[in-house]
Order: sequence, then structure tokens, then C-alpha cells
Amino acid sequence: MLERIEWLGHASFRIVGAPLIYIDPWRITRPDHSADVILISHDHFDHCSPADVEKVRGAQSVIITNRVTATHFEGATIARPWQVFNVGRASIRTVPAYNDQHPQAFECLGFVISLDHYDLYYVGDSGVIPEMEKLHPDIVIVPVGGTHSMTINDAVKAVRQLRPRYVIPSHWGSPSEGGTRLDAQALAQEVGSLAEVIIPQQVR
Repeated sequence: MLERIEWLGHASFRIVGAPLIYIDPWRITRPDHSADVILISHDHFDHCSPADVEKVRGAQSVIITNRVTATHFEGATIARPWQVFNVGRASIRTVPAYNDQHPQAFECLGFVISLDHYDLYYVGDSGVIPEMEKLHPDIVIVPVGGTHSMTINDAVKAVRQLRPRYVIPSHWGSPSEGGTRLDAQALAQEVGSLAEVIIPQQVR
């Protein structure tokens, strides 16, 4: 499963294979193949980019997002937390994502993607929330940017609570938003004894 996860920069990820899944595409290049699934966590510009979604959207692409963000995309599937969507071999569960900048009432989303006998949890722009106690992912993609998302201390608390086997830092590497490689490395130093931290190399 790990080899299928590609970091496209900042908080954007692609899970290659069948189905081909994009999460929060932003400032990406046009790919060779259209997405089977596009997951959009919420409507902030660095997560919801209609121009980038059009780069990866095909005639059969399924867009799953919350009610506010869905207004930007004709035909999008509106999801609330704790819904499950099955696309090919993947089961995708929407989960709550909220903090002081993203009120719970906005129904921003995280995603748990079950595929190849792994559960991958994309936290999104969330704080450490009680709902995480229900989740036991093998892999967690956790933000470290501190801007509208988790600080390093928050990310450490989340990892301690979730107890994944693998941790991938996100929400970093953009000149204008989020954290830096130093933040990703700081997370690795703090939780390296709890899980294997993978600092990804950006692909395009």
C-alpha cells in the first residue's frame, strides 16, 4: 500500500492503481490518466481548487466532498461524516475534521480509505478530536503546517492516540502555505519510536 501513495505537494496526494484516487489536488500538473475518485476535504483554496480538479476529472470520475464544497462541482456526491462509499476495490469512509478555524458545523471531512488490507487515514485540516478514538488506521497522513491545521504538538498527540504503523506528514512544502521540511522532520523525531515516519518526496 505504501508504494501506491504519492505526495503531490502541500496536502495533495494520489493513490495509484485501481481505483486511482486523488485527495485535495492543488497546484498539480495534468496527469496521463483521469481519476476514478476525487476526495475534497473542505472548501479552503489550498484543498479545493476547481482548476486542478478539472485536470484530473474524467467522464466517470466520482467527486466526494461536503455540502459547501460540492457547490463548486457539478455532479459531486455530497457526503457527511461517517458515510461509506465503495468504489472498485476501495472502501472510503468520511470522518469528521474540525478545529477552531473549521467549526464542526461546517462538516469538513477527513477520509479513511480501506484498500489492499490497509486502512489509510487522511486527517485533513483537523485538530485532535474525540472521534479519533474510533479509528485504528495502519497509515495516517497528518498535517504539520500549523496554519488552519495541526501544530507539531497536535500531530504528536494524534499519532499517540491513533497508534498507526506508518505516519506521513502533510500540509508542508508550499512557499505560501503550511509548514516546511523542518516541521516534517520534527514530527519524525518526536514520534519515530511509535511509528515509522515517511517523509515523502514530491511527485508530479
